[in-house]
Amino acid sequence: MSNSKVVYEGWMVRYGRRKIGRSFIHMRYFVLESRLLAYYKKKPQDNVVPIKTLLIDGNCRVEDRGLKTHHGHMVYVLSVYNKKEKYHRMTMAAFNIQEALVWKEKIELVIDQHQGSQAIDGNKYCSFEYKSGMGNGKNASSSDQESPLSAAEDEGNARRSLVRRTTIGNGPPESVYDWTKEMDTDFTNQNSDNQAFSRKYWRLLQCQNGLRIFEELLEVDFLPKSCSRAMKAVGVVEATCEEIFELVMSMDGTRCEWDCSFQYGSLVEEVDGHTAILYHKLQLDWFPMLVWPRDLCYIRYWRRNDDGSYVVLFRSREHANCIRQPGFVRAHIESGGFNISPLKPRYGRPRTQVQHLMQIDLKGWGVGYISSFQHHCLLKMLNCVAGLREYFSQTDERTAAPRIPVMVNMTSISTSSKKNQKLQSSSAHHRTPSLDQIHAANRNAVLLDEYSDEDEDFQGADQEVSPTAIEAEDKKIASEEEPQDEIDESIFSGNLRRDDHDNGRNCWTLADGNNFRIRSKNFCFDKSKIPGGKHLLNLVAVDWFKDTKRMDHVAKRSGCAAQVASDKGYFSVVFNLQVPGSTHYSMVFYFVAKRLVPGSLLQRFVDGDDEFRNSRLKLIPSVPKGSWIVRQSVGSTPCLLGKAVDCNYIRGLNYLETSILVLPLWQNGVLGLVIGVITTLVVEMAFLVQATATEELPERLIGAVRISHIELSSAIVPEMETDDTSS
Repeated sequence: MSNSKVVYEGWMVRYGRRKIGRSFIHMRYFVLESRLLAYYKKKPQDNVVPIKTLLIDGNCRVEDRGLKTHHGHMVYVLSVYNKKEKYHRMTMAAFNIQEALVWKEKIELVIDQHQGSQAIDGNKYCSFEYKSGMGNGKNASSSDQESPLSAAEDEGNARRSLVRRTTIGNGPPESVYDWTKEMDTDFTNQNSDNQAFSRKYWRLLQCQNGLRIFEELLEVDFLPKSCSRAMKAVGVVEATCEEIFELVMSMDGTRCEWDCSFQYGSLVEEVDGHTAILYHKLQLDWFPMLVWPRDLCYIRYWRRNDDGSYVVLFRSREHANCIRQPGFVRAHIESGGFNISPLKPRYGRPRTQVQHLMQIDLKGWGVGYISSFQHHCLLKMLNCVAGLREYFSQTDERTAAPRIPVMVNMTSISTSSKKNQKLQSSSAHHRTPSLDQIHAANRNAVLLDEYSDEDEDFQGADQEVSPTAIEAEDKKIASEEEPQDEIDESIFSGNLRRDDHDNGRNCWTLADGNNFRIRSKNFCFDKSKIPGGKHLLNLVAVDWFKDTKRMDHVAKRSGCAAQVASDKGYFSVVFNLQVPGSTHYSMVFYFVAKRLVPGSLLQRFVDGDDEFRNSRLKLIPSVPKGSWIVRQSVGSTPCLLGKAVDCNYIRGLNYLETSILVLPLWQNGVLGLVIGVITTLVVEMAFLVQATATEELPERLIGAVRISHIELSSAIVPEMETDDTSS
């Protein structure tokens, strides 16, 4: 690192796109100095050369790229670039908006300092702010398209009295009406002959749930009978604008906690970082036996204004990938959205005014003749502002900013790419280069930072496309532990049959590893988790035993799957779930691999001592089919078995057997409930070794099993061996 003063530093997401078009995101450590922005793979120590640097001067800009979705991850992207030299560009992102805005503010502060010195020195490249709202009396927001004058920056006519501005996006689509500018128009353009928006009047209709409900007054009633007048709800929420904005943008299960009109939502198309097309099912609950449910396909645009407020705008539109669904009536949003504005804090708590406007035509025959239907549904949609207020009022602590939620994509897009190998040359510098050297090195870059992967250290773009970009890199590391050869499972057998049909009973099948969330490679930095993916070992057989006594060391039985695997030179990890009682039951799972990778976390677990095993063996339960009470009780919270129950480990020849003593529910909590309901429900269980250090991440599943409606009568009495060959 250089001797310059560090202005700000921390972990951010390295965002970009490789030359073949595939996107990637990686965690990198960014450092902002008084003249330099750089990032590293690790927190830098003395004399560490950064992966890439950007010289900061008065010609730099911070461009807000908005929200970008990358295969299951959503990030808020910033692009820092130099207007005079296009190859000077660095793209960074964050998983939450608050963190990205802090970086944006810090970088702009450094740029402003250099602009001030350039103006004093008479720098002819001094840039200025273009007031795009001069025609209507409103200053340009940070979401407006950058002015052509600012882009050109005529050298002879540089207006040094104006300051730099930043840009995001290209503004709202032409079809979307920006109703949030009505207030500015009313008060600032009363004498203007060229108003961009018509003057509107509102009257207070009612107060409900702590909200003020307004109805639009129109001079001419031109609306069809089924289309309501525009109505808006206004309320105050004790939360920051960023917290509310992230909730408003969500279209997942969390939205059901504050929006009672939401049933389901998905992403149809991501136009850019500020514009997307969404599909939305409404939960209206108005005589459902008589009235068909409604759905929506609409374009959503958002921006962040200079005063810290957020605007989210809606307008219905048709899309080829969002055809009308059978059994639903496609409603039409004429205008709608949210206006989220900051207020002065009170008693140390943040306060935000939320306005939610909606003008909707619910369509369908007869709707125009039932005024109560339209009124009821519209009020239910507007009441989500009260839901936001109650959502935040139920907590007294502000936790760390959550990740930006990701929507399910309505279209399944499969991507394939050919294998390519990218080599990178690195120079062995022992000290930080000078600013002139940095400038020269950056000048030699052919591609923009956004379209390069130069920090990947011999990592090419030949990895298989995975559900997430981070997951792709994680799988590359984890593949070192993954046996590549297939195992002939036909040579193994157990007394419990395998049935891969969804409606199977008294059987087992493999559980999809993606149903379980495990620690990602960046868990130590951001506590992120990823789908479990492919199992490390193959589940080849399951035994279902009963006896009058405990059944320990079942893996030594002649002819069992563990012994068959040992004869082939394979290694087995056996889990023996024992349920004591008047009749003892044992369910035994046999996971087999051709070999264990030396030095891997699984090999260290197998050959470690009992203390290490107890601190690492983890079970993730799930009840995909069953009553709500049972599913909520079991949940999907991981459980360290060695700390929750008694575990006995037996290291035999080519196998490790783990006997897990499952006590009754009142003694064993969630794990007892899992085995207690296993005879009547569909239960999934995933076994893994917990990773606690960075070099052990990402976690990998040993294996996962799905048990369906097990019958106690199907258990058999095993023929146990009398001698003990364990070591």
